[in-house]
Amino acid sequence: MEFTSFELTALASTYVVPFLINLAIAAAIFIIGRVVARALRGVVQKLLNKKADSDPMLTEFIGSIVYAIALTFVVIAALGRLGVQTTSLVAILGAAGLAIGLALQGSLANFAAGVMLLAFKPFRQGHFIEAGGVTGVVENIGIFSSTLRTGDNKEVIVPNGKIYGDTITNYSARNTRRVDLVYGIGYDDDIQKAKDVLNNLIATDPRILREPAPVVAVGNLGASSIDFYVRPWVAAADYWDVLFDLNERVVAAFAQHDISIPFPQMDVHLPGGVRTLSHDPVPAKTEDA
Repeated sequence: MEFTSFELTALASTYVVPFLINLAIAAAIFIIGRVVARALRGVVQKLLNKKADSDPMLTEFIGSIVYAIALTFVVIAALGRLGVQTTSLVAILGAAGLAIGLALQGSLANFAAGVMLLAFKPFRQGHFIEAGGVTGVVENIGIFSSTLRTGDNKEVIVPNGKIYGDTITNYSARNTRRVDLVYGIGYDDDIQKAKDVLNNLIATDPRILREPAPVVAVGNLGASSIDFYVRPWVAAADYWDVLFDLNERVVAAFAQHDISIPFPQMDVHLPGGVRTLSHDPVPAKTEDA
């Protein structure tokens, strides 16, 4: 089949030229849109970096998300200029995203929890926390999981979804902590004497803070002991040292001042006293006749 020059010119002017024009416009949309997307990412990251407590990982992540969303709109606009049915494309992308989301539901939950941890910062690297059933020092906070170092130097990797979905106890969030101790003395011991000994131990320890004032008081009358509640405040870094040292010093001081530390015991009282047998309970043997 042969075409005349007139027909070729008509075909070119009808199809080729408009397509090339649309292709050039689509390319321009993509190039300019990509530049705008990068600029938008830079602006967002710059605004986030102005915050004093901004996290570099979170800043980079949010910037990448902004760039990806902006570039997606740019690509859809460029394809629409080329005559592609963008409505169908958006529907396909949405269905694909839904399928991927259902397949990666657990990972996405950890991902979302990681973003929340980085954004709201309930704890930081180096903090001593209890979360997700693990107690330890925070080594790293990632997008999907966080790493904790336990007291016996084990490295535990905990999914962020488990951390954020559970109660988080941050022992390093405050500069001071209260040491809660209970010491029991016998009912025959001198209460005031024991209280004076405990107050003296607290007053002579330079690590114990004067404010808030420490508390030494009778907190419970137990079955076998009178229990003193001892509540001194210390710097968070001194918590364990003070707890261990104070326990040791209390035992020594109580022994020095003849103050007993009773063990659980039970007195059994029988009504009418203890009945004794006036004869041998074991029957005597008899000889056969």
